[in-house]
Amino acid sequence: MTEYKSKHGVVSRSREELYMSFTDLSRIREMLPEDKKAMVFADYDHLSATVQNFTVGVRITGRQPYERIELSNAEGAPFAFSILLHFGDAGMPGKTDFSITVEADLNLVMKAMLGGKIQSGLDKIVEGIVDVSEGRIPEGMPQGMKF
Repeated sequence: MTEYKSKHGVVSRSREELYMSFTDLSRIREMLPEDKKAMVFADYDHLSATVQNFTVGVRITGRQPYERIELSNAEGAPFAFSILLHFGDAGMPGKTDFSITVEADLNLVMKAMLGGKIQSGLDKIVEGIVDVSEGRIPEGMPQGMKF
C-alpha cells in the first residue's frame, strides 16, 4: 500500500461540528454543485459517483467520534484503497486541525500516473474545507455552502 498524506488545515469549526459534517455521507452530496448531484448517490454510510459510465464508491468502515472517520472502497475501483479523515485539536477554541490520509494499493504504472494527482487532490480538498469554514466559497461550489 502506498500512503498519501494531505497538508494540515486549520478549519474554523469545532472538532465536533466538523466531524458531524462528515459522519453522514448523504450530507456531502448536498454540498455538490447542482449539475453534479445527478452523478452521485449517497446515504448515511455509502457514497458513489458515476462519471463517464464508470462508478466508484466508498463506505464508512469506522467512526471514532470527533477524532477520525475511516472509509474504504465499496465498488468499482480498479484498486483497493482506504481514506482516513483526521479531526485534531488545533489548540484554539472553535478550530480543528484537519487532514486526510489515503492508502492505495497501486502498481508501479498506476502510482506513476495517479500519485501526484492524489496528493494534489487531497491538498485541494483540505484547502477548500478551510476556505468554506471561513466563508470563502471555492470556484464551482454552490453559494451558501457551509459545514
